[in-house]
Amino acid sequence: MRDDRPYDLVLLGATGFTGGLTAEYLARHAPAGLRWALAGRNPGKLAAVRDRLAAIDPALAELPLLTADVTDPASLRAVAESGRVVATTVGPYIHHGEPLVAACAAAGTDYVDITGEPEFVDLMYVRHHAEAVRTGARLVHACGFDSVPHDLGAWFTVKQLPADGAVSVDGFVRAGGRFSAGTYHSALTALSRAGETRRAARARRAVEPRPEGRRVRAVPGKVGRSAEIGMWAVPLPTIDPQIVRRSAAARPEYGPDFRYRHFAAVRRLPTVLIAGAGLAGLLALVKLPPTRRWLLGRLSSGQGPSAEQRARSWFRVRFVGTGGGRTVHTEVAGGDPGYDETAKMLAESALCLAFDDLPPTAGQVTTATAMGDALLDRLTRAGITFRVLER
Repeated sequence: MRDDRPYDLVLLGATGFTGGLTAEYLARHAPAGLRWALAGRNPGKLAAVRDRLAAIDPALAELPLLTADVTDPASLRAVAESGRVVATTVGPYIHHGEPLVAACAAAGTDYVDITGEPEFVDLMYVRHHAEAVRTGARLVHACGFDSVPHDLGAWFTVKQLPADGAVSVDGFVRAGGRFSAGTYHSALTALSRAGETRRAARARRAVEPRPEGRRVRAVPGKVGRSAEIGMWAVPLPTIDPQIVRRSAAARPEYGPDFRYRHFAAVRRLPTVLIAGAGLAGLLALVKLPPTRRWLLGRLSSGQGPSAEQRARSWFRVRFVGTGGGRTVHTEVAGGDPGYDETAKMLAESALCLAFDDLPPTAGQVTTATAMGDALLDRLTRAGITFRVLER
């Protein structure tokens, strides 16, 4: 557990909007005696964040501040070697994330982020998974709304079904709220790098072992009316199905033949058509550097909605699972997905790795693989609901 290190947890990116919310969540909910620090490239901005935290808990007035820059590998090595777990909100990760992953893999330090970028996750597996296995580091990507509710929601659903035969799970996402500036920038960057994303996926498939004697799939669904939920289902091309598939490949509890599909749930058909046309237009715009720069300039890093706006935001993910002749409907639900709940999920993931009794894993692993029920229990206590709706 590397108890000789000075910090249980180091948070990189606290001067950003979501990073600041993560720091505030830790200030309010971290266990007594947590040894933690903030890291970033601007000491003045870090000190301002610490002042905000001290208003929540005066004991944090002396919270350690570490100078670290994603362009300075030596500073990131120092951060990685000082903590048992490092959490980062600094994206887009394809541009800024790899040096910290490399530092944590080399130092045997557990790592968590909130990326939803498939290219980044695949490249980090190819380049750093083996080193993390060697050192014992757990590299856990997608610890925010991408992809904790979907990964743990599928795991929760599977646990309600017999695992001795074929199991299928469909996830249906509904949400109300705003994307963060970081998520917006990451999404546009990913859309503009479709070719690079495909190449990274091929490189990973070439080296990643497949489960022996089992079949695990994440398949694209089709647009259509879902009788199970009474709404239109639109396939979502996000990282979430990939994360669920990797959890299923790592855990035999998902059964000998597992299939997952991932959808947005939409009440009215015109909404589906308008969204499809808008996505097609966006895909065309992001391929052109001038329009891509214009789109990226619409939201600046560090921007986000007010506390009142976030309080009105919400998400619900409905799962329909079948297996062993049974069908189960489950739901994961919470508040503001883009900011408050993402900050909560990241913080609780980091605390789970630092303190909970977990199965032995190493390398690049998913939340369900590395933390499973321990993280599910933490999030339930923190106000995110996991429940069975009907059997």
